[in-house]
Amino acid sequence: MKDNIVNISRREFVKGFAASGLVLAVGLPRLASAEKAKYGRDAMPHGWVDNPLAFVSIAEDGTVTIVAHRSEMGQGVRTSLPMVVADEMNADWSRCTVIQADGNEQKYGNQDTDGSRSIRHFFMPMRNVGAAARMMLETAAATMWAVPVSEVQAIDHEVVHNASGRKADFGELAKTAADLPVPERTKLIHKSKDDFKYIGKSANKLIDGQDIATGQTEYGMDVRLENMVYAVVAHPPAYGDSVKSYDDTETLKVPGVIKTLTLPSSPPPAVFNPLGGVVVVAENTWAAIQGREKLKVKWETGPNREYDSIAFREQMKKAANSKGGKVLRQVGDSYQVLNKASSTITADYYIPHLAQAPMEPPAAAAHFKKDSCEIWACTQGPQAAVDNVAKWLELKPEQVTVHVTLLGGGFGRKSKPDYVVEAALTSKALGGRPVKVVWTREDDIQHGYFHTVSYEHLEAAFDEKGKTQAWLHRTVAPSISSTFDASSQHQMPIELGMGVVNIPFDIQNIQLENPAAQAHTRIGWFRSVSNIPHAFAVQSFIAEMAHQQKRDHKNFLLELIGKSRKIDPTTLRDEWNHGESPELYPLNTGRLRNVIELVTEKADWGKKLPQGQAQGLAAHYSFVTYVAAVVEVKVNNKGKVFIPKVDIAVDCGPQVNPERIRSQLEGACIMGISLAMLGEITFKDGVAVQNNFDGYEVTRMNGIPDTINVHIVPANDYDAPLGGIGEPGMPPIAPALCNAIFVATQKRIRELPIRNQLAS
Repeated sequence: MKDNIVNISRREFVKGFAASGLVLAVGLPRLASAEKAKYGRDAMPHGWVDNPLAFVSIAEDGTVTIVAHRSEMGQGVRTSLPMVVADEMNADWSRCTVIQADGNEQKYGNQDTDGSRSIRHFFMPMRNVGAAARMMLETAAATMWAVPVSEVQAIDHEVVHNASGRKADFGELAKTAADLPVPERTKLIHKSKDDFKYIGKSANKLIDGQDIATGQTEYGMDVRLENMVYAVVAHPPAYGDSVKSYDDTETLKVPGVIKTLTLPSSPPPAVFNPLGGVVVVAENTWAAIQGREKLKVKWETGPNREYDSIAFREQMKKAANSKGGKVLRQVGDSYQVLNKASSTITADYYIPHLAQAPMEPPAAAAHFKKDSCEIWACTQGPQAAVDNVAKWLELKPEQVTVHVTLLGGGFGRKSKPDYVVEAALTSKALGGRPVKVVWTREDDIQHGYFHTVSYEHLEAAFDEKGKTQAWLHRTVAPSISSTFDASSQHQMPIELGMGVVNIPFDIQNIQLENPAAQAHTRIGWFRSVSNIPHAFAVQSFIAEMAHQQKRDHKNFLLELIGKSRKIDPTTLRDEWNHGESPELYPLNTGRLRNVIELVTEKADWGKKLPQGQAQGLAAHYSFVTYVAAVVEVKVNNKGKVFIPKVDIAVDCGPQVNPERIRSQLEGACIMGISLAMLGEITFKDGVAVQNNFDGYEVTRMNGIPDTINVHIVPANDYDAPLGGIGEPGMPPIAPALCNAIFVATQKRIRELPIRNQLAS
């Protein structure tokens, strides 16, 4: 049985989507003037909320329930932000429970969990929530005892009056406190950092760690609804293809298969639209998958069927090695200096497409009703899911509810709710029967929003004393902006501010260019985004420069950075600065120098090692955090790479949960090694060649470092701005690894993945 899922006006969808991102949350502080630029959390869609009544409730038994409004995908945010609230409340963490918020940015503020923003944007709002709740409890107790509020104090889950010895548990005060007015933000009294009980401490365990380990939590894949059916989608092989016709005769013979449906195709730009295709609905996932295998689909080929990643690489190479392209930053005259220099160096670097490949592929359950739709999904962007489902179902956003489950990894893939829309459209087509759409591993690897392919060309010139006189960098890559504008051919300022325009080097002549590159597949966010290719190229090139000039790599890198100074990013043509204020977040070369000094000290840089064993160094600034890494490698006579040790130094400003910082840096290190050694998506005739872990390999236990040491720069000033942590650990890993391999083998790695390049 076949049905068609009717498409709405695509123009209206895009228009509505664009508009939805401009609404500010209730309670967002007004700016001094309409013209003043907004940064950080103020600039995010729907802003931020710090109302304790939205985030905290207290039961009569004293149990404090705290709402986690960001998505948990292993980074620990469902622990860290509620822990901030508990600390400021002076609540007993053992008597606190955490619940996950639904998608509702009007109530909770921005919920888009990406960009390493959760802690740096919501640390202070959550302190405000906790401080306000504490002050309301203290006021309730003072009123009950008829004493001045200055005489009472919240301590360890109760309010005490020292003069009389009276005490009241939070549970006794909860009802009265909830009816009190919320203190004005300007009158909040925050704890001294010296009184922190949880913030900045390393002993804090994940609030749901035990439940995760014992299978008691619910991921998107785990959702079960009454009378629910299961579905998989036969997606178009290439981006832009569509269904011409199909035969489901054999599909309907598979036991458990109920029916088939068609999803409307979405021509470029991708936005967050579903890809289209044929949906197979069944009583269980296995039957749906088997039914899909027996589908006979004729595809109408689209505009990207000629996409061949090998041929496209040659196109990018030609562009990168040709003078011209969009000029991004020009200081002095690099071309003239390069032509007349005593010595020069040139190198090209290449990174292929990458797939996020989270442990849990995308999954979403939907229950459509006449005038509403309820969703359960592993999503990084619950509001985006709400908005997109509403547009496709022609509902109002308030008629859509998105319940956020635990995510088995995300890495940016689950910011795009195309799979959520698939589930909603399928449930509607089934007359409102609940359905769970499951993406298989093959779906995820072949049909995601890939990390862009990139080609980087660099040149440098030296004077007769070996000092760097000129720097030229051409970066070529299809842009994420192509997801929203199919005609886009240049990287966005956001991408270029990830290690191209904002290089903080003390060089008199700098030329930065961006030749055009057309996207031929969906391009999306990926953990650390464009920092990956840019850091790989820049930090590898610096190592090559140092080697040519017969200089120690560390000393040469520090010389390029120059003396300690605070640089206004806008003077480097970086108007973005990871979305943060250039005044609060200048590019601080002193902090960059410090993590280099720290990591080389901890790694015993320059120590004598056996033949075939060596160290490599790299450093990078991203997401307003400074990271440096020293990777130690051992390469045997067959070209097999072993990694005895990695040292990582990080300066992210004040630390809320140091143990989670360590785990994020360790995870970033392993992921960075995996991508450098093995990660590659190629295209032939517009189709992704790799479709599972046999082709798109990830590092196994025998490929990870024996030891990973994370060195966190202390920061005791909790009034200072915080940095990001989920993503900054990745960019230095690949270049540090490749730099070490060169020292050990004298073989230069300029393209990734390394894979078999060292085989003898």
